[in-house]
Amino acid sequence: MTHIPTTVSVPVPQGLRPRCSEATCRVVSNTPVNGEYRLLTLDAPEAILDCQPGQFFQLLCPAPEGESPFLRRPMSIYGYDKAAGRLEFLYKIAGAGTRGLATLTPGDAFNVLGPLGHGFSMPDVWQNLLLVARGVGLATLAPLARMAQDKGRKLTAICSARRPDLAMSTALFESYGAEVIVVHDEDGSSTPEALRPLIEARIARGDVDAFYTCGSSRLLRLLQELGEIHGIPGEIAMEQQMACGLGMCQACVRSFRVGERIIQRRVCREGPVFAISEAM
Repeated sequence: MTHIPTTVSVPVPQGLRPRCSEATCRVVSNTPVNGEYRLLTLDAPEAILDCQPGQFFQLLCPAPEGESPFLRRPMSIYGYDKAAGRLEFLYKIAGAGTRGLATLTPGDAFNVLGPLGHGFSMPDVWQNLLLVARGVGLATLAPLARMAQDKGRKLTAICSARRPDLAMSTALFESYGAEVIVVHDEDGSSTPEALRPLIEARIARGDVDAFYTCGSSRLLRLLQELGEIHGIPGEIAMEQQMACGLGMCQACVRSFRVGERIIQRRVCREGPVFAISEAM
């Protein structure tokens, strides 16, 4: 398929990444994956596919009938393949922007800006990885599975959801060799009280060098507690409303605890990935 020939490099404030690009992609598919989420697959130019897990794009959503989304919508990367020219986003219809996304059909032109932000890291000493996430947070962490396989790391993914059929990305995690554990609200297995012994058993066996999480403040607090007790570091992708996505408007500022100080950081520029120990 031929790309729509529109790619414009956009300077980004110092300290983020050298450049991002605004590009017009073509929709390959836009299909439901379960009762709540849809997968948007784009044919994308190579210039925007130098991505890292945890980064995001600003999407120029079409206007659904009777509505006019004013700002671009920030959305984490679900999947990317530079060789195949593919870019994927997993989303839930929740407002005017995502209602507009749901109207896209194969062949439609679609404007995106990115990749933006700082993604996840995976230091050499982090050999045994534990991913704990919930809902659409699992979409944000999905690219980590491929990264872990490429680096030869062992990954366990605890996927939390309201019901078992709503657990996201389980097949994708398994395809990259991860051990997948599904927990959910219906049987109580997703509560922090139920997860704590499950995680501590793996820590006791020496199977956890680092945590990754996204999508739940309760899971964040649990991993912070366990990390402090057992000396285990980790990273979190923070979810936050954004406007420009470039660090200029200050709309996505959050507080972080660094040592004894509380400091302010922009999620779009200094993040969206941060140390678990510093998140509030």
